[in-house]
Amino acid sequence: MFDRLKAMFGSLTSKGDSVVGVDVGSAYLKVVQLRRKNGKAILETYGSLALGPYAGVEIGRATHLPAGKLAEALRDLLREAHVTTKKAGCSIPFASSLVTTMDMRVLDPKQLATSVSLEARKYIPVPISEVNLDWWIIPEEPGRISVAETPVGKPEQPPEASAEGQGGSSAPTAQKERVNDIDPNAPRETKILIAAIHNEELARFQGAMRDGGLEVSFFEIELFSTIRSLFSQDLEPHAVLDLGAGETKLYIIDRGIVRSSHIMSHGGQDITLALSRSLGITVEEAEKRKREEGLQGSGEETVSETAVLNVIFGEMNRVLGNFERKFGRKVVDVVLSGGGANLLGIEALAQQSLSVAVRRANPFTQVEAPAFLDELLKGVGPEFTVAVGIAFRKLQETT
Repeated sequence: MFDRLKAMFGSLTSKGDSVVGVDVGSAYLKVVQLRRKNGKAILETYGSLALGPYAGVEIGRATHLPAGKLAEALRDLLREAHVTTKKAGCSIPFASSLVTTMDMRVLDPKQLATSVSLEARKYIPVPISEVNLDWWIIPEEPGRISVAETPVGKPEQPPEASAEGQGGSSAPTAQKERVNDIDPNAPRETKILIAAIHNEELARFQGAMRDGGLEVSFFEIELFSTIRSLFSQDLEPHAVLDLGAGETKLYIIDRGIVRSSHIMSHGGQDITLALSRSLGITVEEAEKRKREEGLQGSGEETVSETAVLNVIFGEMNRVLGNFERKFGRKVVDVVLSGGGANLLGIEALAQQSLSVAVRRANPFTQVEAPAFLDELLKGVGPEFTVAVGIAFRKLQETT
């Protein structure tokens, strides 16, 4: 794979204004290198590397590598993918963070930062001193969403921050003017999005990126990278089904804002293990067979594979129903993302199982690349959703 990528992109890469987005998944490490030319993002190179061998387990198995091993894998991937820049941003896995909303009665907007920290203690299961906490006001009536000016240096920045109020800031002017038409001194009901990353986990990623040879200016929870790469200017309600190796993430994004987020402890490796058990073959053989045949087979192996997916799709339908009842808006589609979205036959099965339209993620539609690569990029697109979103933010930082 990497030799082919070198041949394709070797003549395009440059050290000038290039940036690289790094996505640390549970089973694979991904990178995407972009540069800006005439206001457009140009794809220079990309690559993916299995992390299982670095942990002494099979390819496709979920891992939790220490910083040293993760740095080793990163160096290998940067070399093999022919990455030529050190300017980078990095994702933080959703499973390593806490993202939720909370309702507050705000008496004094000037004291909001202190109030949020105190209230957040009720939602964070560890001492507040042990996490890196950030927060944003969720506007009542979001306007046009823009991700072009997200600030730098925080653990993550959701796209709505730039247009609708950033962490630690007050609400938009339009909201301030209608705080309370009856009594301006009355407490104001405010919805806050909070995001927290444990300091030890953040330090692990910082050490791995530094020892891997990159100069990382920000770390961002993967959920927000996904929004940027798929729904940067879209105000309709969308759902994302991010099928990873160790877990599956369910997101609902409405008007560019996170309305619902869930995580399930079922992922691609569960399909592999089920296939291994049903056929009496090794995990390595089952992973290879899954990648080559997907859901196209018949008999007991297909039943084993679809059983795991049916649990995931059932939960997705429940989440969709809850969102529609709570907000009175219907999700227009479910976007399949992550490495699991490349499983042959999964799109058709998802369409049969889910109550709305289904499509595969293709973040590369927002970048320029040679036309002969269109089909290849479309095929691998779901796996690189987060890395592309990270690279987009890094490009914004350099302009």
